[in-house]
Amino acid sequence: MKFRIAAAATASLVLAACGSADDASTEAEADTVEVAADEAMEPVTDEPVADPDANVVADDAQAEAAAEVEAASVEAAGDNAAATAEAAMDAMAEESAE
Repeated sequence: MKFRIAAAATASLVLAACGSADDASTEAEADTVEVAADEAMEPVTDEPVADPDANVVADDAQAEAAAEVEAASVEAAGDNAAATAEAAMDAMAEESAE
């Protein structure tokens, strides 16, 4: 018990002796952050561009195909989740049987 206390005290003193923040890298970090902030605050000179396809409504065939793809994806994800749950239940049953 005394050894653990002595080891913990020694480790804390070693860590305390190592932690000094009096180096030049701390000051350099502040400059780096300030430069990035200044660049972010510069005015934007780019103009917006119109997208002619932004409000185009898909026809029924495209919408139906997209719905089928999404439904298949959801079903596959459900199957994978069910398989994972079944494997987990099997593993738990094996552990409890031992």
